[in-house]
Amino acid sequence: MSKHKVAVLDQLPDGLTFPVTVDDEEIVLIRQGDEVFALEDYCSHADIPLAQGKVLPGRIKCRAHGAEFCLRTGKALVAPAFAPVKTYGVTVENGDVYLEC
Repeated sequence: MSKHKVAVLDQLPDGLTFPVTVDDEEIVLIRQGDEVFALEDYCSHADIPLAQGKVLPGRIKCRAHGAEFCLRTGKALVAPAFAPVKTYGVTVENGDVYLEC
């Protein structure tokens, strides 16, 4: 597993999505307050980019069919999705955001 600098914390909009690509993997960053979460950028139900979804407290809602996923675990919370999405470790060091993938 490698550590990749993907953003600067001050540039991440709170409550919005921020898509990044690391080693050909599409990942969406989501900042909520001082925490940053990272999930694979697709809905497990219909392969729609989650970066186009709506961020809710602790979850993200897919724009296509309303499936919701936990930001911390990737667990599918609301049908029609039942499979989780992959999550990535995130660290913030000196204002820089790093992904472990």
